[in-house]
Amino acid sequence: MKRKLSNQFLTNYLTVFLLTILATALAFVMLSFANGLISNTLAKNRYPASAIIKEDYTQIDSSEVVKNGGGVQVVDKAYRVVYSSGLDTIGKSQLNAEEFTDFMVESREKPYNYDILYQPKGEFWLIVTFPTSIRLGFSLVYNKGATSGDLALVSGVLATVTLIYLLLLALFTFVYSRITAAAITVPLRKLSEGTRLLREGDYSARVDLRLKNEFAKLQNTFNDMAARIEHEMSLRKKSENDRKRLILDISHDLKNPLSSIQGYAEFCMKKPELPEREREEYLQIILQNSQRANMLLSELFELSQMDSPEFSIKPVKTDLCEYLRQMCGELVPQLERAGFEYEFNIPENSIFAMLDTNRFSRIIQNLADNAVRYNPQGTTVSVSMTEQNNQAIIRFVDDGYGIPAHIAEDIFKPFVRADDSRNFKTGGSGLGLSIAKKITEAHGGDLTLRSNHNKGSIFIITIPTI
Repeated sequence: MKRKLSNQFLTNYLTVFLLTILATALAFVMLSFANGLISNTLAKNRYPASAIIKEDYTQIDSSEVVKNGGGVQVVDKAYRVVYSSGLDTIGKSQLNAEEFTDFMVESREKPYNYDILYQPKGEFWLIVTFPTSIRLGFSLVYNKGATSGDLALVSGVLATVTLIYLLLLALFTFVYSRITAAAITVPLRKLSEGTRLLREGDYSARVDLRLKNEFAKLQNTFNDMAARIEHEMSLRKKSENDRKRLILDISHDLKNPLSSIQGYAEFCMKKPELPEREREEYLQIILQNSQRANMLLSELFELSQMDSPEFSIKPVKTDLCEYLRQMCGELVPQLERAGFEYEFNIPENSIFAMLDTNRFSRIIQNLADNAVRYNPQGTTVSVSMTEQNNQAIIRFVDDGYGIPAHIAEDIFKPFVRADDSRNFKTGGSGLGLSIAKKITEAHGGDLTLRSNHNKGSIFIITIPTI
């Protein structure tokens, strides 16, 4: 890519180079043509020295020259200025031979046009002066009478200078084309390298061009795209890991009760002579494990329904304070059986919200089940509610063991439990809090866990009010 672009730039600049030479030649031709067109209209050409010179300088008419901004001076053979009219650039009435010679030589470097003509009969020089309008400092004169050696030498020097000029111009064109191409190809190469890394799976690839032109916008677009891809791939990888962990958790949680059911059922079948009491104990274990497996499957089905796009709730306008008081009253027997203390602080006034009461009751019940399952007797559970910024804030707090910090961030994910041993006697399915959070979100609210520094758990439910 670099070679193609740089060569294209070089071709373009060489074309411009050739066109520049052609334009320069045409400019000289046009200047020469223009000079021919205007030469007869310039004052210096309309009133040359040859047009006004006389054998007797006293008969020279200088009025038209002076009228057009020029001047006429006459210098005799003794270098005296014997006549002067109009513009005078000599500035003296008497010159010596050296001064007159210097004047003649330097006249070409002054911003004036001098037409100097010698009158042999009158033995004087006539000098007609006009201010120069414009003068080009280059002229080419060729005389066939020059010696062949001088002509060859001058021609060689002129050809050498022209060749060096063209070579320098070509070199500058080449270097500038490479520099210009590099200003484009270097950023493109970096962007291409970043794209290649991205294609090969390096989603951390970024491009730093350190430019402030259009490439900077392209760089920002590329980096934003790379960041989004990296984020999406991170989410995809995390989702894949969660899916694998979910499958393992489901397999593990179903394997234990099913293996227990199978083992005790086979044992009862092989031992028909078992005492009735012992047989009933085994059947009771089989029943408990089947209930646990059924509960797990039911909650998995419910969770999958909530993840479905078709999942919806049926909210109705509900007095949240009255409803929450009823829910707390239903929790009292469960808390007393567990040996828990309880405190309820529900406002007496009415606060209304749109609730699917059947679904919303699962939130409070799941939080209560979670508190009872993982905390010791004597734990205090408190439920309170406030309203702020059109939001009902329900706080469900216990002062038990709390949730370990290493799982607090993932506590609302399926199969995450405070009890790492996954003991079915102390631990639930690990789906209760996931279901509770999804139900809260379906109501337009949220369920969060706030750290209490290992002094219990603080769950906060926020629901929009009306």
